[in-house]
Amino acid sequence: MAWRDSKASGGRLLLFTASIILGIAAVVSIQSFSENLEENIALQSKTLMGADFVIDSNQPPNEKVKAIIDSLGGADGRSVGFPSMAVFPKNGDAKLVGVRGIEGEYPFYGELETKPTDAAQNYQKSGSALVDATLMLQYGLSVGDSIKLGNSMFPIQGTLISAPGTSGIGASIAPPVIIPYEAVEGTGLIQMGSRVGYDFYFVAEPEQDLQELEDIVDPQLDVENADLDTHMSTAAQLGRSYDNFGKFLNLMAFIALLLGCVGVASSVHIHIREKLRSVAVLKCIGATRKQTFLIYLLQVAGMGLVGGVLGIFGGLILQQSFPLLLQGFLPFEVEISLVPQALFSGLILGIMLAVLFALMPLLNTWFVSPLQVLRVDNTKNPKSRKLQLWVVLAIIVFVFAFSFWLLGNVKYALYFVLGIIVVFALLGGVATLFMRAIKRFFPTSWGFTSRQSLLNLYRPNNQTSVLILAIGVGTFLISTLYFTKDILLSQVSLDTSENTPNLVLMDVQSEEKLEAATSIEASGLKVLNNIPIITMRMHQIKDRPVRELILDTTALQNRWVLFHEFRVTYRDTLIASEQTVEGTWPLERKDNGLIPISLSENVAADAKVKLGDTLVFNVQGVLMETQVAHLRSLDWARMQINFNILFPSGILEEAPQFHVLTTNAPDANKSASLQRELVRKFPSVSIIDLRQLFTVIEGILSKIAWVINFMAFFSILTGVIVLIGSVRNSKYQRIKENVLLRTLGAKSKQILRITALEYFYLGLLGGGIGIVLSLLGSLLLAQFVFETSFSPSIIPFVVVLPSIILLVLLIGMLNSKSVLQSPPLEVLRKEAG
Repeated sequence: MAWRDSKASGGRLLLFTASIILGIAAVVSIQSFSENLEENIALQSKTLMGADFVIDSNQPPNEKVKAIIDSLGGADGRSVGFPSMAVFPKNGDAKLVGVRGIEGEYPFYGELETKPTDAAQNYQKSGSALVDATLMLQYGLSVGDSIKLGNSMFPIQGTLISAPGTSGIGASIAPPVIIPYEAVEGTGLIQMGSRVGYDFYFVAEPEQDLQELEDIVDPQLDVENADLDTHMSTAAQLGRSYDNFGKFLNLMAFIALLLGCVGVASSVHIHIREKLRSVAVLKCIGATRKQTFLIYLLQVAGMGLVGGVLGIFGGLILQQSFPLLLQGFLPFEVEISLVPQALFSGLILGIMLAVLFALMPLLNTWFVSPLQVLRVDNTKNPKSRKLQLWVVLAIIVFVFAFSFWLLGNVKYALYFVLGIIVVFALLGGVATLFMRAIKRFFPTSWGFTSRQSLLNLYRPNNQTSVLILAIGVGTFLISTLYFTKDILLSQVSLDTSENTPNLVLMDVQSEEKLEAATSIEASGLKVLNNIPIITMRMHQIKDRPVRELILDTTALQNRWVLFHEFRVTYRDTLIASEQTVEGTWPLERKDNGLIPISLSENVAADAKVKLGDTLVFNVQGVLMETQVAHLRSLDWARMQINFNILFPSGILEEAPQFHVLTTNAPDANKSASLQRELVRKFPSVSIIDLRQLFTVIEGILSKIAWVINFMAFFSILTGVIVLIGSVRNSKYQRIKENVLLRTLGAKSKQILRITALEYFYLGLLGGGIGIVLSLLGSLLLAQFVFETSFSPSIIPFVVVLPSIILLVLLIGMLNSKSVLQSPPLEVLRKEAG
C-alpha cells in the first residue's frame, strides 16, 4: 500500500526527498574528505618533514645537545633558518624573506621541487640560491639574476616551487629562500637578537621505535631548551589543525541537513492532511491505526533511504572539489578515496532524520477515529500532543549525539545544540508573532492586493513559519560569517594616523641605532619608537629551579614558560595596549634587593605566580632576582609591540641588547624607498611592513570565508528547495484561491501582484530576521569572546538581504506560474470529484 500510494504522490515525495539530499551530500563529502586528509597526512608525514625525526632549537646546540645528537649516530642533515631582508639588485627592491641554509642531502623524503629540476641538486655545489616562485613572479626575477642577503650576493639557481616545512602563514609573510648552510656565516645576518632556528635531521633505522625514542630523548632535550619531533607527532599535530576546521564545516553541513528535515516535516504535514480521507476509508474497511500509520511511515523511510543514497552520490562528486577549495591551505596533494564510514553514516542520517522529523505530522493520524477523519476534524488530540513532545525530545537527543560524534566534546556539542534550538526557536517565534500581529492589527486601509498578500501568509497550509525558518537560517549563517570576519579584521586593522607605526625595524644593534634613526629622519619621517630589547630565560619560579620543574611531571606551570626565551624591555610608563590589573607601575626598588617587574596576565597565570612572588631570570649568564609588583592585561590584537615582561628603568641599560625602531610611512612608495635605503646601510636589519602583513591576514581570512560561504550556500540552496516544495505542496490550495478571486472579478495582473508581494514579505521577513539575529550574535561574540568593539559590515544589508529577497521572489513566481494560469474548470472538476 505504501508503494502504491507513493506512485500516486511521487512528485511531492521526491520534492521532500530533495530537501535532505543536499544536506546528506555536504555531510558525506566533508566527512570523506576529512578522513582522506587524515590518511594522506599519515602517509605523507615523512615527506612533510623531509626526515624521520628532527631535533630543533632556537639557539646553537650546547655540549649536552651535541652529545645527544652524536649518540644518535650524528645528524644526516641540518639547517639554520631566520627571517631577513633580501635585496634584488635587478630592480633595487627589498623584501622580508625566510632564509634557510641547508647542509646534506635533505630532504630525505620528498623533494625540493624546483624549476629547472636539477637546481635542487646543484645549488649547494655552486653556492647559489633557490627563491620562492611567488617572490620571483612578484619582483620580476628570473633564473640567473642575483639576490643579496646581508653581506653576500647569491646567483638564483632556480625557482622554488615547494619544499618540506615551507608552507603556511609564515611563508606568505616571509617567502622562503634556500642557500647552502656554509654560506650563512658569510652573510653576517646572525647577530644578537636574531630569531634563529637550528634543525638537525635524522633518517631512522628500519627497526627503530620512534615513539620510544621520543619518550626517552625529548625530556632530556627539553631541559636544554631543545626539542625532538618525529614525523608521526608532527603529522598528528597537523591533523588536529585541519580536523578542527573539518569539524566546523561538518556542523555547517549538518545545519543544512536539519533545515532540509524541517522541509520534510512541512511536506509530510501537508501530504498527510490530504490523505486523511484515504486513511478514513482504510479504517472503515478494517485497517488498524497501526497499519495506516506504518503505510506512511514506510513511505517516509523509503524516501529517506532514497535521499540518503542520492546524497551519498552527490557527496562523492562534491568531495572531488575540496582539494581545489582548500588549495591555499594544504601543504600537499590529497588523494581522494572511498570512506565506507562516511557513506554508512550518510545513509543512516538520511533515514533517521527523515523519520524523526516526519513523526510529528504522522502522529496526528494515530489517535483519530474514522468518524473524526471523515469529518476532517483538525483539533489536536492531547495524547497526540504528548507523543509529539517525546518526538521533539528524541530529535534533540539525536542531534546532540551526532554533534558529540563530530566534535568529541560534550560541552561543545551541548553549545551547538543550544545554539540551533535558540536560532530555530527565535525564527519560528518571530514568524508566529508576525502572523498573529497581522491578524490583530490588520491594515484595513491598504489596497486590495496588499491586504490579500498579507492574508496569504496565514491561509490554511501557508507554511509561513517553515519558509521563514529556511530563509532565515541560511541568511543567518552567511551574515554571521561576514560580521565575524569584520571582527577579526578590526582586531588587526591599522590605525591610519601619522603617529601609528606601520614600519618596524627589527634586530637593530646598539651601535646601529643612532645611524638608523638618522636615516629615517633624513627621509622626512619621524622615529616613533626606539625600544631596547634584552633576551632572558626564567631560571627559578618562587623557590623551585626551572630545570627541576621541567623534570617534574606534576608541576602546574605551563611548559612554554619554562622553555621560552623572553624578549624584555624597560620603561616607566604603560602604552595604549596595556591596562593595569593589579599593583602600580613603576615601583621603587625595595631594600630587599629584589627588582620589581610587571607581568602580563597570561604569563602570571601560566607561571602560577601572583603579586609578591619572586622570579629569578638568567640574563645571558647573569642571574637576576625579581619580584612580581604589577600585573597587566595586553591587547595582543592591536598591531603594536607588546611585552610579556616589563622592567623599570635603571636596571637593564647596560645589559647586552638590540633595538626595535618604528616609523610611519605615508604610502607604499615611501615605504619601499626607505626599506631599500635602510637595507643598503644595515644588511642585518629585518623590516616588517605592517600594511603588507595586514594584506596577508586579510587574504587568508578571505580564503577561509570563501570556503565557509561555499558551505553556507548549501543552507541557502536547501532553503530554496524547501521553498519550491512548499509552493508545490500547497499548489491546489493556491489554485482554488485564484479561481475564487477570478470569480469575484480579480484580474490576472492583480493576482500576480498578490503572489509577488507575498514572496517579497517572506524574503524580507526571513532574511531580515536572519541578519538581525546574526548582528546580535556577532555583537555578543565581539564583546565576550574577542573583547573588542564591533562595527558591522554593510554587505549583509546591501547585498545579502536584497539577494535573498530576489531569490525568494524569483523561485516563488516561477513555481506559481502554473497556478496563475490554471483554468477555473480544473478546480470545479476536482471539487465535483
